[in-house]
Amino acid sequence: MANRPHVVIVGAGFGGLAAARALADAPIDVTVIDRRNHHLFQPLLYQVATAGLSPADIAGSIRSILRDQKNTRVLLDEVCRIDRLQRIVHTRNGRPLQYDWLIIATGAQHSYFGKDEWAPHAPGIKTIDDATAVRRRVLIALERAETELDKSTRDALLTFVVIGGGPTGVEMAGAIAELARQSVSKDFRHITPHCSKVWLLQKGNRLLPSFPEKLSADARRALEHLGVSVRLGGNVEQVTSSGVSVSGEFIPTHTVVWAAGVMASPAAHWLTCKPDRSGRVEVDSMLKAKGSHDIFVIGDTARCIDATGREIPGVAPAAKQQGRYAAQAILAQLHGQTVEPFRYRDYGQMATIGRARAVCSIGGVKLSGHTAWLVWCLAHVWYLNGLRNRISVTISWIWNYLTFERGARLITGELESGGR
Repeated sequence: MANRPHVVIVGAGFGGLAAARALADAPIDVTVIDRRNHHLFQPLLYQVATAGLSPADIAGSIRSILRDQKNTRVLLDEVCRIDRLQRIVHTRNGRPLQYDWLIIATGAQHSYFGKDEWAPHAPGIKTIDDATAVRRRVLIALERAETELDKSTRDALLTFVVIGGGPTGVEMAGAIAELARQSVSKDFRHITPHCSKVWLLQKGNRLLPSFPEKLSADARRALEHLGVSVRLGGNVEQVTSSGVSVSGEFIPTHTVVWAAGVMASPAAHWLTCKPDRSGRVEVDSMLKAKGSHDIFVIGDTARCIDATGREIPGVAPAAKQQGRYAAQAILAQLHGQTVEPFRYRDYGQMATIGRARAVCSIGGVKLSGHTAWLVWCLAHVWYLNGLRNRISVTISWIWNYLTFERGARLITGELESGGR
């Protein structure tokens, strides 16, 4: 690296990549650190988990994405400590990295609200490994049910439970219902569309609580039309290998998916600052960690209140805006200029409910049904990285729409005892 100002970006998610790209032509050196070699389009992970898309359709090599940026290098490594006084990032495998500015964009992980023993029985989907593991569970359950003679065991195998009624939970429940009740029924001889049961459990009094109430109601109706049983106001008390206990009722199942909560990465620990209840770092209106002038924290890792007094949601558009802002703030500091506080531009929110159904809230416009689904499709294809991924996903969606077939129904690895 040349003897120029050095920016270290930890995490190559939406926020980290947006920051790196915004610094492409700047007279500085940039180092991007990530413990995985790929950038993942997380909003479509649930489609990998339900065999609609393959992992390669929604991921791309970080090196390939940034290869044309001559001032940027990529390290496959993991941060273990940050020395704020000496301005050094310590990694597990490499030498210490000196920085002039640091951008932390390390995202979030699953949170089981103190019930970590539930994790083996109710996996979430944050990574490709998570999604393929859930896909494996769903497909193995269907395979075992095809030959199971005991009715109670067969019913449990064909019962799927999704915990959490936010966008991820709603999308996951709808996709599982389509897979289990429609897509695979043609290929199995003893599983009909009415054999499978999908539950969506939400502790609150409505689905999609961040959406307008009308769209929440529309989403519930669309899910119920697909055959999903929606349970509101239920408190999950226990999750085991044999089922889920919710408000005194036991639901026998072999497949549970967690979509109820997240916890930020350990960035607060690295920075020796007090995290909020979700593990996030408190940042000021300039996205800087409190008491720091050279460390920006963005995305799911940060608890940020913008200039209008709103808490910034943990969504991809917000992370991308924050990444670009952090880069602009660094360039402004480099040239001795001032920068206005970060202001989040809300472009709306959307969620899909299976085939040709979705809900969208964009400004004052509220859409549901087929029109909303088309808007959802266009938005997600547009924000995918790379032309190949956009074409591949579009073709897969068109094929699935016309045939109901899922092209990524692969069970990999050896089958253990019991099929798990």
